[in-house]
Formats: sequence, structure tokens, C-alpha cells
Amino acid sequence: MTIGKAPVASLTLSGSAPDEDLLARVTSVVESTHRVDAATLDWLDRLLAEHRRAEDRIGARPLVDVMRQQLHTVVDMFSGARGPLVDRVVRLASEHAQFLAWMAQDQDDTATALTWYDRSHEWALEAGDANMAATTLNMKAHMAWSKGRATRCVRLAEAARWSASGTSLGVQGMAAQMAARGYALSGEADDARRLLEEAQRLINRASERPEDEPVWMYFYDETWFTLQRGMAAMHLRDWRTAVEHITVGLDALPDEYRRDKTWFRACLAHALAEMGESTQAASVAMASIPDAAAVGRPHSWNELHAMAAVLLRRGAKESQQTIAMLREYD
Repeated sequence: MTIGKAPVASLTLSGSAPDEDLLARVTSVVESTHRVDAATLDWLDRLLAEHRRAEDRIGARPLVDVMRQQLHTVVDMFSGARGPLVDRVVRLASEHAQFLAWMAQDQDDTATALTWYDRSHEWALEAGDANMAATTLNMKAHMAWSKGRATRCVRLAEAARWSASGTSLGVQGMAAQMAARGYALSGEADDARRLLEEAQRLINRASERPEDEPVWMYFYDETWFTLQRGMAAMHLRDWRTAVEHITVGLDALPDEYRRDKTWFRACLAHALAEMGESTQAASVAMASIPDAAAVGRPHSWNELHAMAAVLLRRGAKESQQTIAMLREYD
């Protein structure tokens, strides 16, 4: 399928446009059977990185169509690739498919997400990319966790850890913490804490050599890990520890992670409500509702509704105000 200039034209609006000579080569590759060159693939790598960052700020919905077009462009390059560039094209296609899967998952479109994760995993294996092959399994574990399927979460996270040799320390650490969250979800505190400690050791080692980590792991640092500790504590109903970790993580999380900050604020509000801190919980929740409606739905939205239900069960006077604001933005 030939996409023509559409993806190039739309993506240049982001400020990531190449110079004139490179733009001509990109357009030529898309429109004809000319051979792919490394400079074109370098540019597409940078564009994908920029779109990942954009999704942190604006959410998935505005980017899905653009990324589908961009993936078509990458796939169309396969027939023109030669030598080592063949693996680069397949790897790039795998990364695009994984990003599309994540965006579908973020919008709670499970069937679409699973399809894209399967395609990404297949392309990653074809390209010999162990890190992406493991990442797709780990993201499936995350999807199982989000649906409350603790055993499947643990099994997929363990598969991510051991099915592909040569993965980076960060990718291994990501899978270890995902397995920990699966155990926490099922109430198995000892296994959850053991794997969180193992993940902590892996992230510490990974931070010593960040250049060894794949580019899509840009967010995986001590701040993010602290927030995940808070999530595990929530599953174990250790509300005070959850509030402590999530508060520390949110204070350190840059504002550019607007979608993630919205999600973790919703979780913080929920944990505060469970602690009986109804006034503070409602304040955090209501401050989060506009962003949840704009970029965080449906997961943040569901968490805010769960928090409002806690306030309602407890008979907190703040429950009605919170529910009214949720209805206003619904």
C-alpha cells in the first residue's frame, strides 16, 4: 500500500521535519521503489521517539491515525531494503506496532491491543530484537493486571523475563516489577516484595549504563519505580504506604507526563479515600478530573469513579461534590 506524502506532511507539523535533502529522500522512498537508506530510517526512529513523548502529554486518541499511517510507510519500505537495513525496517515496524498496541490498551481496546502486541512480537523475533520481544510479553502482562487477572499477569511477566536471552537490565527489571504487581494483585505479599526488591536491584544496575537500554525505556527510572511500589501497596491494601510512595513519585514526575500524572493522582485519591482522608481525597480527585476527561480516560476515569464509590460507602460529605463533577465531565 502506498501512503504518499500524507504521513510526511502531517509529521512535519510537530517540528521534527528533516532538512530539505532528507525530506526529498523520505518522500522518494515512500512514493517509489527506490532503495531505503539509513538516513531515512534514522529520521523515522526520531519521529517515533517524538510521538512517544507527545503521547505522554496529549494521550493516545490524537495520535492513533498518524501512527497507523506511519507504520504503513515503514512496512512499504521492506521491499526496498537491502542488507542490514532489512532488519532495521522490521525492527522499526515492530516498535510502531508495539506503540499502537499500547495506545489501544490505554483506551481499553483489548482486542486491538492484543492483535498489535502479537504482530510486534512476531516482527521483533524476525528482526532478532530480544528487548522488544520481551517488552511485548511484559505489556501483555500489564494488560492482564489491568483486567484483574493476577495469575496471567505473573505468567506473562515471567515469560518476558526468561523467554528471550540477551535482554537489557532495564527490560528485565520491568518484567520483575510487573510480576510483583501480579502477586500483589492476588494478595501474595511475600512474593510481591521479593520481586520488587529484585526489580530495584536491576534498575539500579541499569541506571549505571543507560546507553544499553532500548529507546522506549526512557521513562523507566527511580521515580517511575517508586510509583509502581505504590501500586503494589494499593493491591495489598497497605494504604498508608501506597500514599507515601505515590506522593513521592508524583512530586518528582515531570509535568510533561500529563497522562501518567493524571492516572497516579487518581490512584492517590483512591488510596486517600480508603484511609478515611475524605477531604484530601476529594481535593486530589477533583483537581484530576479535567485531565482525566481530556487525556486519561478510561483507566483514570474508572479509578476516580472507584474512589467516589469509596467516599459514598463511607458516607463522606465530599462524595456528592465529587460525583457531581464526574457527571459534569462525563
